[in-house]
Amino acid sequence: MRSTRREPVACGVDIGSTNVKVVTIDHDGAVRGRAGRPTPRDAQGLSIDGSVLFGLVEALIGEVCADEYEVHALCTVGIGEDGLLLDPHLRPLIQALAWFDPRRQAILHELRSRLDDESFDVASDAARTMVGWAWARRQPGFESAHSWVALADLPAVLWAGRSFLSDTLASRTGAWRASSRAWAGNRVTASLGSGELLPVVLRAGDIVGPVRSSALRSAGVIAGDALVIAGGHDHPVGGWGVDQMVPGAILDSMGTAEVVVTQSPLPPPRDNPRVDIAPGIRSTGTTLLRVVELARNVAWADQDPAVEPWIHALLDGTARPAAVLEAGYFQPGRRGGTQPAYRPDAPRDPRARASAVLGALACAGRESVTAVGGSSLDPNVVRLAGGWARSPGWVEIKESVNGYRAVPIPEPEVTAVGAALVAATACGWAPDPAAALGGAPVVGVC
Repeated sequence: MRSTRREPVACGVDIGSTNVKVVTIDHDGAVRGRAGRPTPRDAQGLSIDGSVLFGLVEALIGEVCADEYEVHALCTVGIGEDGLLLDPHLRPLIQALAWFDPRRQAILHELRSRLDDESFDVASDAARTMVGWAWARRQPGFESAHSWVALADLPAVLWAGRSFLSDTLASRTGAWRASSRAWAGNRVTASLGSGELLPVVLRAGDIVGPVRSSALRSAGVIAGDALVIAGGHDHPVGGWGVDQMVPGAILDSMGTAEVVVTQSPLPPPRDNPRVDIAPGIRSTGTTLLRVVELARNVAWADQDPAVEPWIHALLDGTARPAAVLEAGYFQPGRRGGTQPAYRPDAPRDPRARASAVLGALACAGRESVTAVGGSSLDPNVVRLAGGWARSPGWVEIKESVNGYRAVPIPEPEVTAVGAALVAATACGWAPDPAAALGGAPVVGVC
């Protein structure tokens, strides 16, 4: 059913906190097209309109395919905790509350008294989806809601015409246990109010259904038998792609947040508060990950005009850090909107302050690697991905603080490529992950 004029490709979509990226690969895994644009947010840089986001995703797919390619499988991944309510016709009723929105702190404070104290797969911090559920209940239109879906799944939901939730995103809610693949009813009731709003949970790589998109169809960029494939949380999918190339790899992915992730063949561990767990990607194993704030801490420090140029000189390697990288003078802001701060005894010298900020963030990354890797960690090398991996000074600081070699993955969009690999594999292709992760610049993203 495909046109003889167009080459078949699989498409991965990465809906990130800062940018939306689309990458296509061929049967062999070679990247054939890529594009990206800033993630559309409100004037405050927080909430996202789902309809606007969906229009952007379809426009980017049309751009990467142009007159040369047609998509046979689509997989979307992205932001772990953000989501929104849909009406019975799958129309968004509210905007998606950002995982880093500072309003989440007060909502979590209210929720805590209604949450049980038993151990859970993930820590109950303000970024969890259940905090967004509690916020959504207060918004106009909640009474018309038919289902809640994750922002990363939204395009796939609209293409397939059915609500679902990818299992790695269910793991980010703070109310779903990866170990038993079951909802904690009391947590759902305390935050969302009713489990009836929760859609079916699908595994990453599951076929959701055929693609139904009049826009993509009229553009001629979608095959007649194209499939929607469940994706999920961006970092586990990106980590899985790297694991396919380097089995057992630990990936340190650095963008708006820093996420250290690895795939384990073992069942989920119990009672490990230092890491989050999620189902393995296309496996019966487990995804182990840890998320910490990154870009927001640097943006906070950049507000000081004396510190800002030093931070960027240290990142690009044109300046050397002061001997305070591990002194603890900077206290990073945590997930969910808590504010960063310098310790009262922090030096006033701007170079020292810039060094303290980056040193504290490197130490947080080291703690994440140790927590996720455990006894299986290869102390000699950790793979790096994300925009920060292309800053030579930052890589040098990481190696200095961490004591192991930091090796950037050549491909700049590891997550979007990982999603494309999931899509290609799910429709029966056998792409080479090494070919896919070879690397090239993304068009349209600054």
